[in-house]
Amino acid sequence: MRIIISPSKRMKVNEEDFPICRLPVFLEKSEELLSFLKKKNLRQLKDIWKCSDKIAFMNHENLKTVSLTEHLTPAILAYTGLQYTTMAPHVFSKDALDYIQKHLRIISGFYGTLAPFDGIIPYRLEMKAALDINENNSLYDFWGKMIYDEIIEDDHLIINLASKEYAQTITPYLHDEDQMITLIFGEEIDGKIKQKGTFAKMARGEMVRYLAENNIQNKEDIKAFNELDYHYSEEHSNDHQYVFIK
Repeated sequence: MRIIISPSKRMKVNEEDFPICRLPVFLEKSEELLSFLKKKNLRQLKDIWKCSDKIAFMNHENLKTVSLTEHLTPAILAYTGLQYTTMAPHVFSKDALDYIQKHLRIISGFYGTLAPFDGIIPYRLEMKAALDINENNSLYDFWGKMIYDEIIEDDHLIINLASKEYAQTITPYLHDEDQMITLIFGEEIDGKIKQKGTFAKMARGEMVRYLAENNIQNKEDIKAFNELDYHYSEEHSNDHQYVFIK
């Protein structure tokens, strides 16, 4: 079983709390992207990053001196978005940390896929960013089938906690023997399930914690999740979508 999650825009450097285990598996591809970005001027980078002038300038300056092999932070600690702060991996037990290293993968526009203790640097590059690199018109083209191939395991089961933007790196390549189960956290309003961004992000973090702390190996055991007042809804779920409502 593999669990996939999205990265967050907000990142930090933390070289003290946990050691890194390895470098990202697609580091050569990341070097290609870094070289590509370094050749762009500030205006071009701002168009790619879709950010403010201040953020574009800061990241443009960082590109001038950055190295992909120095001052590295474990990926699970580098991202500081709501999903990650709710997950709180710094207080996981050793068994829970071992669990996420084996089962959890972060999908990244810059790194492709990341295990939790891969060493990374802060970067800014969303999967949906429009860029033309090596005859590829998008990052989806640039990464192609590589992310799927790296994530899929012998049991062909993927638990999807990623946003649509990042799950789309995998869905076009799924085979008949594969099963991707998307976990949805929402509320029933006027007969429809509505997801609210803040609560959904928090629930995804709590779900990773639940899976890790309970050493979940069977997809049926996922249904017992009941954090943040969410409960599994048999009525709204199917083989490809587990819905939790509050």
